[in-house]
Amino acid sequence: MMQCTYLRKCSNKMVALGVQPDRAIYQSLIQGFCMHGGLVKAKELVSQMINKGIPHPNIVFFNSVINSMCKEGRVMDAHDIFDLVIDIGDRPDDTSFNSLIDGYCLVGKMDKAFGMLNAMESVGVELDIVTYSTLVNGYCRNGRIDDGLTLFREMMCKGVKPTTVTYGIILDGLFHSGRTVAAMKMFHQMIESGTTVTISTYSIILGGLCRNNCADEAIVLFQKLGAMIVKFSITILNTMINAMYKVQRKEEAKELFGTISASGLVPNECTYGVMIKNLLEEGSVEEADNMFSFMDRSGIVPSSRLMNDIIRMLLEKGEIAKAGYYLSKVDGKSISLEASTTSLMFSLFSRKSKYQEDMKLLPAKYQIFDGLVV
Repeated sequence: MMQCTYLRKCSNKMVALGVQPDRAIYQSLIQGFCMHGGLVKAKELVSQMINKGIPHPNIVFFNSVINSMCKEGRVMDAHDIFDLVIDIGDRPDDTSFNSLIDGYCLVGKMDKAFGMLNAMESVGVELDIVTYSTLVNGYCRNGRIDDGLTLFREMMCKGVKPTTVTYGIILDGLFHSGRTVAAMKMFHQMIESGTTVTISTYSIILGGLCRNNCADEAIVLFQKLGAMIVKFSITILNTMINAMYKVQRKEEAKELFGTISASGLVPNECTYGVMIKNLLEEGSVEEADNMFSFMDRSGIVPSSRLMNDIIRMLLEKGEIAKAGYYLSKVDGKSISLEASTTSLMFSLFSRKSKYQEDMKLLPAKYQIFDGLVV
């Protein structure tokens, strides 16, 4: 509201000074009023442009405003702009509709999103692959995979061919809903249809298999792809290293980590995090320490989440001195203690705990649990 007041003052001041706004100024004012709830004033300015013979903002301009609002979750405001476009005699296009569909999906209003399909057809706007993909993605994100599959099949029946992106959306949705068999069947359908399979597709497949406790199957596929000289991303390698550890193929995991640089990739924070946490899990504390030091020397700053994971794992294993070393790196700014870490420390170092005497191994500022009873 304050922004609208400011815009009105600017507009009124220009009039008082006798300054005639040109098209660029009108568009700036209209965009400002649209973004800040001044639709009545925006419509008034559009009318002024028409009356003065100045070309009013076109659909591309309004689509930009609608899309921005939808991305911010302000889909109802965006729909008001959509209605404004119709009120001034313009015709929304496929981009207008697709932005609103995505906006409704973002806020979980799937019935509203689906209703836009009928609105599109009623004004003669064709439902294209972007429209279907956007809505299928909305269904998958909102846990309505069956509705997503129904729309996917309906799309194909109408002759709209799925793209690599569309298949990726439905595959990811199937894996997240735990339908591994159906996902792999869809993947084979994708291959048979001749649709391009990208590295992103393989990332979805391998990640989905691992997430659904099919690590061995993922490793077999990964090895087949490697034999085909498929160039993997660091994300895929991180996924596969973790999968190998989970099924006790530790040496293979370490070998794969060792090949990263040779494959032209660079380990990232996630790569080191996977290695460190799995090394700690198996009890290789010194090796995990060395990995952390290597990450540090590489110039990679650990996230607060990783530091908390490391501290908790060390505390749970009774490695109090080691945990103290990592606690010394917690600065309260870029790295802060999570509630679960603090809770664990409270439990471990209370008066009744066997670790109470070990609290002196922690940095002084964390020796605050002395004498506490749980």
